[in-house]
Amino acid sequence: MLHLAGGSSGDVDKARTLVRALAPGTHVVFISVVGADRVPVVSRTDRAMFGYFADQLAAERVIAESGLPWTTLRATQFHDLTLLVARQMAKLPVIPVPAGVRFQPVDAGLVAARLVELALGAPAGLVEDVAGPRVEGMDALLRAYLKKTGQRRLLVPMRLGGRAYAAIRAGGNLAASPGTGLTWDGFLGSATALPGDKP
Repeated sequence: MLHLAGGSSGDVDKARTLVRALAPGTHVVFISVVGADRVPVVSRTDRAMFGYFADQLAAERVIAESGLPWTTLRATQFHDLTLLVARQMAKLPVIPVPAGVRFQPVDAGLVAARLVELALGAPAGLVEDVAGPRVEGMDALLRAYLKKTGQRRLLVPMRLGGRAYAAIRAGGNLAASPGTGLTWDGFLGSATALPGDKP
């Protein structure tokens, strides 16, 4: 059983509902996020920007403590999610960019293939992270998107408060080693990556 129903809220409730509904012995494969255990979410500021990490960690624990056989795969941010964020930020005339924040975008197809492999295999607990091949600053990701779509925006670095931001700046959201698959530039250069994007 693949559990892929993550979102901006309600991840813990979704995990609880799922494990209650499954028959004993069902193997649950859960997709989580790299850094779920390394990005502390303890304040309102932390939760406002990085609450997803805490939600995913809590959902991981629900599944691990359910008594069901389980496997959890943590992945870095998908290219598609990075694209969604870039599109939204590009709507602003001036883009505030959290200083020092880096990401390691990964090809969703690569993650999907790994999930299928895990679902067909034996329960393995927490497995090795899956990540993209290159770590890049958020500012560089945005500039590449703006260049590809022919847009010009002023990017203004800004510092945030909170322990979660400090952990992200320290690389808490990054995999221990480079992954494989498309780079961000390669994703942007693909034929169908940017439908509807206009300057």
